[in-house]
Amino acid sequence: MKEKDIFCRIINGEIPCHKLYEDDDVLAFLDISQVTRGHALVIPKKHYDNFLSVPHEEMHKVMDVAQRIGQIAIKFLGAKGVNILTNCYEAAGQTVNHFHVHVIPRYEDKEGFHLEMRNNSSEELNLPALAREIKENL
Repeated sequence: MKEKDIFCRIINGEIPCHKLYEDDDVLAFLDISQVTRGHALVIPKKHYDNFLSVPHEEMHKVMDVAQRIGQIAIKFLGAKGVNILTNCYEAAGQTVNHFHVHVIPRYEDKEGFHLEMRNNSSEELNLPALAREIKENL
């Protein structure tokens, strides 16, 4: 029998959390490792490994709650911005094998969360061939 991940255990009430929202399908709670003040996690109650495996209807329910929590971070917590983030697989930083969305309020430039996107040479990447490969498989 497969061992339950930490989020399934939180859903089942085996591990306590600071709940922000709960309905029949979605649970939102504060991340125990606060990257910034108000850092929340939004998860479906049904287990899906990651964003790439969750059905559209479930994903939309999770994203709706994530959007609402992001709006609250701006309006009531004084955040100047918010990152909405999900990681798929270990290479992308996923540490819990259960689809979850991070809602990370941003207050200043220098905080506990840093995301950097660096440009690669578009010539090296051959953008026309890359676009064609993705388009053909959509």
